[in-house]
Amino acid sequence: MRAHWLQHVPFEGLGTIGSWLRAREYRVTRTRFYEGDALPDPDELDFLIVMGGPMSVNDEGSLPWLRREKAFIRACVQQGKPVLGVCLGAQLIAAAMGGRVYRNPVKEIGWFPVEGVPAFGEGVFRFPQAFMAFHWHGETFDLPAGAVRIARTAACENQAFQLGRSVIGLQFHLEMTPEAVREMVAHGRGELAPSVYVQSEPTTLAAPQEAYSRMNDLMGEVLAFLTARAS
Repeated sequence: MRAHWLQHVPFEGLGTIGSWLRAREYRVTRTRFYEGDALPDPDELDFLIVMGGPMSVNDEGSLPWLRREKAFIRACVQQGKPVLGVCLGAQLIAAAMGGRVYRNPVKEIGWFPVEGVPAFGEGVFRFPQAFMAFHWHGETFDLPAGAVRIARTAACENQAFQLGRSVIGLQFHLEMTPEAVREMVAHGRGELAPSVYVQSEPTTLAAPQEAYSRMNDLMGEVLAFLTARAS
């Protein structure tokens, strides 16, 4: 089984998604857009993971590879591949499938509670009624046609969605480790002007290991759900 992931900046990696894949003996490959890597043939993949980054999906003028990336994501979705998008990755899935991506009224950075939204029907992932996750985003999206909302927060209505049985987009991060959060803070410190939905650097870095463990376990549940039919 081959899992391929799309990386937009060096400091945003797979986090605990990588260890989950390795434990299940996936062959893991990646496209580093910041290095000019080529995209693979979608037919050769079993699972696609689209990670985050500080750019906007609307930056095609300065980052022309975004156009190719959206077409690639669309092809994988249309072929029924399991696809997971995290933060920018969720926005890219939404845009690739016809949704609008735009500035959220507020930035959401730090540790904030997420509310699972009950979705009716079989084959829909169900988040807990309430859980804590790490956030770092300033944009949001409209749900693409056919998608269902599966999580929200007070600051952002569309926090997670599912499209069909095999596609999930997460605006928040469940894959983070303490090291990964420190990397994001180091590269985005200028955004940490405390406000209602932006925590200070000390608060952002002070989360206990239990907080990471709980959300990492939830990430594992999402991954298991997406890959159940492919394994």
